[in-house]
Amino acid sequence: MKRAAASGFTLIEVLVALTIVAIALAAGTQATMALTTHAQRQSDILLAHLCAENELVKVRLLRQMPGVGDSSVTCEQAGHPFDVAISVRPTPNPSFQRVDAQVFDGATPVLRLSTIVGRF
Repeated sequence: MKRAAASGFTLIEVLVALTIVAIALAAGTQATMALTTHAQRQSDILLAHLCAENELVKVRLLRQMPGVGDSSVTCEQAGHPFDVAISVRPTPNPSFQRVDAQVFDGATPVLRLSTIVGRF
């Protein structure tokens, strides 16, 4: 006489299935965190670009040669404060000066923009 086959899953089959689901969920979580981190970084770069560009435009609108040296200002964009370090350096041609605007989020550099300003 034949016995009826037991129906259902063995403990090992259930554990293997749970392991596969756990690995898939961990990979999905890592992908989601990477997307979130990159989105935040892109937002910070956009806001930092606005701060740096504003400072460089201010220098161009003065219509005079800026003084050689360093200065720092605070710029708030979308409720987030950034520190902008402006550096003015001479060039080999005395009619032009190089102006760098580097944006920091705390102590972390976010972006650096440069331009050349000439005599007007």
